[in-house]
Amino acid sequence: MARTFPLTSTGVDPSLSRYFEEVRRFPVLRPQEEFRLAKLWREHHDRDAAHRLVTSHLRLVAKLAMGFRGYGLPISDVISEGNIGLMQAVKRFEPEKGFRFSTYAMWWIKAAIQEYVMASWSLVKLGTTPKQKRLFYNLRKVKLQISAHHESELGAGQTTTIARRLGVDEQDVVDMNCRLSGDISLNAPIRDDGGTAELQESLVSDDDSQENILAERDEIEARRRMLVEALAVLNERERRIFEARRLDENPKAFEALSKQFHVSRERVRQIEARAFEKVKQSIRDRISATSQKRTS
Repeated sequence: MARTFPLTSTGVDPSLSRYFEEVRRFPVLRPQEEFRLAKLWREHHDRDAAHRLVTSHLRLVAKLAMGFRGYGLPISDVISEGNIGLMQAVKRFEPEKGFRFSTYAMWWIKAAIQEYVMASWSLVKLGTTPKQKRLFYNLRKVKLQISAHHESELGAGQTTTIARRLGVDEQDVVDMNCRLSGDISLNAPIRDDGGTAELQESLVSDDDSQENILAERDEIEARRRMLVEALAVLNERERRIFEARRLDENPKAFEALSKQFHVSRERVRQIEARAFEKVKQSIRDRISATSQKRTS
């Protein structure tokens, strides 16, 4: 179950727009101040120092959480999980090792969010038919092609174009887009007073440091390895059916797979469900093992 969204100690408003505006007010710490606060917490358990470390990095959590908007989960819940990861990072950070806290915290934040996403796996529940799955896997790509990738709400013409290209009903496009667009668009205005400031302007800069770029590359490779290792728990038939149903850009229908493997459609469904549970558990185990290594 998702944890409560607002960090009550910061006094933030429940709405996302208000939250982004509030976290932007917390100053970014200079390296020397960051080191001093971390030492105060680590050596004297100074709660005020820990609080300042947390609040100064809430923008980092918000930025990282936005990278998980495509999973059909409430973005407020994703941010909450990231905030919990941030607090774990504060507890375990060792400033003497010479790393910036943001670099260290990024791994804890992402680990917390990833664990929540993997536990929820709501994205695979979005589509049950071949057409719906095709819509899920291709919606963002088609939106990019028609220059609608920044829009949380599609116009009638855009909806019609997407529905025709993917061979689905227009209502299916509307429903799926709503579920994948998250709670709020980054292009939404911060205030309703006619101002032009947008939510994305309240987040940290998109110009990542070199260390963050390298860390991002390492994480992508780690995810790839994790999936490959997770698939290894499946037998040959389970793996082929799982890949055909879950990983292919155009998932195969039960009917086609039943003919390919000479079993009933229901049997294919059962094999897919069993394979999915095995992969999900394998990934959970690996995330848990990774988190334990970081605490040691």
